[in-house]
Amino acid sequence: MAATAVLMSAPTATAIPNYNSAEDVTSTSFKRLSFAASNVAGQSIASPLQQRRRSGGELETRSPVIVSPKAVSDSQNSQTCLDPDASRSVLGIILGGGAGTRLYPLTKKRAKPAVPLGANYRLIDIPVSNCLNSNISKIYVLTQFNSASLNRHLSRAYASNMGGYKNEGFVEVLAAQQSPENPNWFQGTADAVRQYLWLFEEHNVLEFLILAGDHLYRMDYERFIQAHRETDADITVAALPMDEKRATAFGLMKIDEEGRIIEFAEKPKGEQLKAMKVDTTILGLDEKRAGEMPYIASMGIYVVSKDVMLNLLRDKFPAANDFGSEVIPGATSMGLRVQAYLFDGYWEDIGTIEAFYNANLGITKKPVPDFSFYDRSAPIYTQPRYLPPSKMLDADVTDSVIGEGCVIKNCKIHHSVVGLRSCISEGAIIEDSLLMGADYYETDADRRILAAKGGVPIGIGKNTHIKRAIIDKNARIGDNVKIVNSDNVQEAARETDGYFIKSGIVTVIKDAFIPSGTMI
Repeated sequence: MAATAVLMSAPTATAIPNYNSAEDVTSTSFKRLSFAASNVAGQSIASPLQQRRRSGGELETRSPVIVSPKAVSDSQNSQTCLDPDASRSVLGIILGGGAGTRLYPLTKKRAKPAVPLGANYRLIDIPVSNCLNSNISKIYVLTQFNSASLNRHLSRAYASNMGGYKNEGFVEVLAAQQSPENPNWFQGTADAVRQYLWLFEEHNVLEFLILAGDHLYRMDYERFIQAHRETDADITVAALPMDEKRATAFGLMKIDEEGRIIEFAEKPKGEQLKAMKVDTTILGLDEKRAGEMPYIASMGIYVVSKDVMLNLLRDKFPAANDFGSEVIPGATSMGLRVQAYLFDGYWEDIGTIEAFYNANLGITKKPVPDFSFYDRSAPIYTQPRYLPPSKMLDADVTDSVIGEGCVIKNCKIHHSVVGLRSCISEGAIIEDSLLMGADYYETDADRRILAAKGGVPIGIGKNTHIKRAIIDKNARIGDNVKIVNSDNVQEAARETDGYFIKSGIVTVIKDAFIPSGTMI
């Protein structure tokens, strides 16, 4: 899989004064440059701003930097000119998350980032593809739960063709491990990064890009990194504009007139919520949209300068476990420059069964899906499976997305996502559902042996009706089964019977067997 990123054309050149001394470089005229300047000396990558602001390893408090609002906005027409470029100067670190208990049973046999998404993909493909499309080719994925399928997927999808001779790219999984210095597993996001700092600091980079493995969005990280450099920030936090209704479910931030974060509040309500209102025009929103979205929430995505990260995790907060609730607020209170960077696009945290279900069915929306996999300028990559095209025999399919290699017979499918290698038999009705498909095809010989034993082949049986459900991979659902939740049960744990119900959505477990005639 060849992954290349196309840089936007450089901004129109402007006259640059001739600086004779380091003091000239620190003047405000430097801040008016529309691109980040840096220099490469020998084998060490260093930015003049960083050299100027630190001496003897200590972090200095700097005078405020005046920046244009557009410099910190993910606007469609902004341009990037990173120097040194991201492939050499940025290390991507994707956090695989915890045990994924809220996504159970989808996480019963796999890590959260390995959960299938959108018929052909897995969740981890989103941040990895965003990195590759942003010219970031050095990527680590940190995980500690059920990582076998995640390792397998990443090695098949991204093992070869990552970068060229000079920029040796990679996507590697780092599993939690015990060591003489730290006998514990990962205790949180910050602790996971701290345990592997010995490895990360070996890389000759300027910044670490910290990402989550369970978010659905498309983002140009080069703009994010450029804003970090232009504002001379120590940490830059990606922020999402919020209306009042959604704001209570997020950690909110307050900024000053330069986009610098000055206060945090975790899921505030009432008067505390109103106190967190900010003028989002500072970050590039227009007046109308700023009025509708007066709050900004942290997306859990950060750019952190390398020496700042080492200092914070080792010296300042050696016992902190979490970035969002401990390290970032702590850095702000220390007086470090923590900037907000506005991302005004589709973003979904896929942390629950309901959010996962809605995000998947959102790609079937007409006329414009919530998230599109059809963007040629920023494609979503995955492992090449070399499957045949899907075959539909007298099927009635409406408002749906069908994955590769499916065999769909005389049935009805409406407003559903059908995953790869799905086999759906005659007379079946699939509505408002997510079918994840299968990991392999059964041969005719396998099916004959199953039939002789009274078993059920992988797939959906004849005259089966499935509505508002998630069917995990390799499920064997017999004939005349009804999975419709007619009693509108909201929560049920029936693991021995092969299914759970969460938020009214029936989830059939991976490899489950649902006998013919079953009613759920």
